This record gives sequence, structure tokens and C-alpha cells, in this order.
Amino acid sequence: MNGIVQEQKQFFYTGKTRELSFRLHQLKKLRDAIRRYEPDIVTALKKDLNKSEFESYTTEIGFLLEEIKYTTKHLKSWAKPKKAKTPLTHLGSQSMIYPEPYGVTLIIAPWNYPFHLAIAPLIGAMAAGNCAVIKPSEFTPHVSKVILQMLEGIFEREFVAVVEGGPETSTALLQERFDYIFFTGSVRVGKIIMETAAKTLTPVTLELGGKSPAIVDRDANLDLAARRIVWGKFINAGQTCVAPDYLLVHEDVKNELLEKIKETIRKFYGEDPLQNPDYARIVSDKHFSRLIEFLDDGEIVAGGETDGEKQLISPTVLDGVKWDSPVMQEEIFGPILPVLTFPELSGVIETIREMPKPLALYFFSENKEKQEKIIHSLPFGGGCINDTLIHLASPYLPFGGVGSSGIGSYHGRYSFECFSHQKSIVKQTTRTDFPFRYPDSKNGLKIIKKLMN
Repeated sequence: MNGIVQEQKQFFYTGKTRELSFRLHQLKKLRDAIRRYEPDIVTALKKDLNKSEFESYTTEIGFLLEEIKYTTKHLKSWAKPKKAKTPLTHLGSQSMIYPEPYGVTLIIAPWNYPFHLAIAPLIGAMAAGNCAVIKPSEFTPHVSKVILQMLEGIFEREFVAVVEGGPETSTALLQERFDYIFFTGSVRVGKIIMETAAKTLTPVTLELGGKSPAIVDRDANLDLAARRIVWGKFINAGQTCVAPDYLLVHEDVKNELLEKIKETIRKFYGEDPLQNPDYARIVSDKHFSRLIEFLDDGEIVAGGETDGEKQLISPTVLDGVKWDSPVMQEEIFGPILPVLTFPELSGVIETIREMPKPLALYFFSENKEKQEKIIHSLPFGGGCINDTLIHLASPYLPFGGVGSSGIGSYHGRYSFECFSHQKSIVKQTTRTDFPFRYPDSKNGLKIIKKLMN
């Protein structure tokens, strides 16, 4: 691993990755490779997570192609040095901001969207002019192998390298001196990453998670709320960092909404979701065992069926859940939706404020004043009004957490900025030299006070 990092550092300092033509060419190669490997990616996702071709393309492949298209279209303007205003005290000079790549970056990818969340940060790293080492998840070995084969086939190791392995591999990689670390995963591991990076003051982006609420007020369009919550919660069997983790519904409309949710689950996944060939499975025995323990934390009003051999849990809705129930103490990351009620929105705001800041929040209401109240009253990474998940699919919006749900953001231009240091430069004139700034100036302080007041 030390050899890979040193090779990449040497290549980075040749200046090749800074060339705009080089970056654009590499992004084109990546785009073409994704298209060429699409059947292999779909097959690997089916083997690892039982994802359907539809889900694989919409959540893992299509997004990346759109991201590359958007990035290549705008990269020239993003990479240009930008002029900045110059204060009176700097009269005669020119101020500039140069976007500069960090150098050799480490990207540690998760298992829930194993292709998408390995390649999306890579797009930003390459666009900014960095080299990259990618560590795919060991929980999705087939996808990991495809990533290795695809990237080794188009990039030299000195530019982009893939390192496979388990936690010991991640630990070993973190001992190397990277210039930037991008991690997507759990809060627990994110703390380890940050602690290790702090020893060398290495900058990090942490895309973590948390308990993201879906709040449905009494005036919401319940038909749409049911469809969009079921879609957002149970896609990839709930193994999505921004999935609605739990449902907070106004007590006056709870029963009606739950009936619509149950009907929507049947429509989306059939009478027996465990027999649906396109319904995703839980990634491992460990996660499966953790999830089924939550089934005892409330009354099962929909789903609840499990298949340990296939690692399947049907879309499940739990009513009668308490705030101190085990299912409410950690991010669920599975197809289980706890339901709680509220009488007044003000109480919801007070309760959520006491919890760790979530990665996402979803609010369903037709009242614009209430919509703005939720947006301004609660801290969270990002979210939607009257929908779920779709905010993360826009290249025009930054995606990231706040507090325990993450540090930093990316997507679109924000990916380029994530992997770029903004270097400030003042180009000073040599035609004149103002003596008031020097200590031997008689009226220097008086002039400086006037200029800076």
C-alpha cells in the first residue's frame, strides 16, 4: 500500500493531473467504461444485494452517467482561477483564487450502494485533478471485483488504484499519508476515520447517516405521502442512508395513512414480498440478525415475514413504538418503519432537536408556513418537502450531513469543490510601493486607520 501511495504522489507531482485536457479525457474513459460494464455491474448487484436491473440502473448507474455529463460540461469554468475583490489597503494588486487539487486521496466506499458510492466521489476527485485510491466494501465482493476490473482496465495504478479487503485493509490504508480522505459509512466507523485523520491533520469528508424522520401533518396529501414514503423507505430493502428511518404522523390521520401505506406495499411488492424476485435482500447474516430483533419493539401492522436463508425481511410497519424502544436508539438501515404520532407540530420540533442531527428530513404538508417552519427550526443535512430521497439525485444541490450525520458535501460542482483547496493569491505590483505599511513611516498608523475604518 505504501508503494501505491508513493507512486501516486510521484505521478501527482508531474503536474499531469492538473491539465484540464487530461481530466476531461479520464472522465470520458470512466463514462465509457461504466456503459461497457453495465451488464456486469447489474449482475454483480443482483448477486450481492438481489437488486433488480431497474433499481440498479436508477440508483447506481444512471446517476453516475448524469454526474459525469454534468461535470465535463462545466469543468472548464470550475477549474479557472477566479478574480476576487481587492481592499483599499492592497491598492495596485490583484486578488485571485486558484482551485488546487489536494493530491493523493483515499475513498472508502460502503456496501449499500457499492458501485455508486465508490465512483461518485471518484468523479469529483478526478475532476479536481487528484489521484485516488479506492477501497470497496468487502460485504459486496462481486461489485468490488467489477470495480477492480473496470478501473484497472482504464487507469494506471499511479493515477487510480483499487485495494480490496476487509477492515484490516482499511486500517492499513489509514496509516498511509493521504492528502484527503472521503468516507461513506456508519457513524461508529466515521469516528474512527476522523480520529485517525486528526493525528496527521488530514482533511476529511464523512458521509454518515442517522435517524432521518418522515413527518406527515394532518393536511398532507396522504395518497402521495404513502407512495413516496414506501418508495423511499423500502428501496434497497431500507438499506439507504437517507431512507425515512421512522414515521411521525399527526394522530388525526394516522390510521388512514397506515391503511394507504399497507395498500401501497402490496401494490409495489405483491402479496408476498419474500417471493418477489426483485426485492433486495439484507447484505449479511449479522445485519439480518440485528434487524429481526427490532420486530419485537412494536405491533406489526404490515409485513414482519422473514427468510433467514435468503436474508430477506418483508417491508414492515411497526405501530405502538415508544421513543425509548431499541428500534429508536440507532439507525435502522433495513425495511422496518416504526410509527409514532404527534398532536402538535411544535412538540415534534422540540423532540427532534434533542436528537442527533439527521442526514435527511422529510415533511409532508400543504401548508407553506409550516414547511418553512420545519426548514428553519430543525438542523439536518438536506431533505424534501412532500417527497423523499430525490434531493440527493440533483447535481445542482450539495449532498452531505451536519453534526453526527456527516462533515462536508458533494455532487456536481460541490464534488469538485470538495476535492479542491481554494488557494488565495495576491499578485502585487512592483510599479509603486506604499511606505505607510512599514514601521519607519511617520503617519503610517493614521493612514492605515483611515483605510481600514
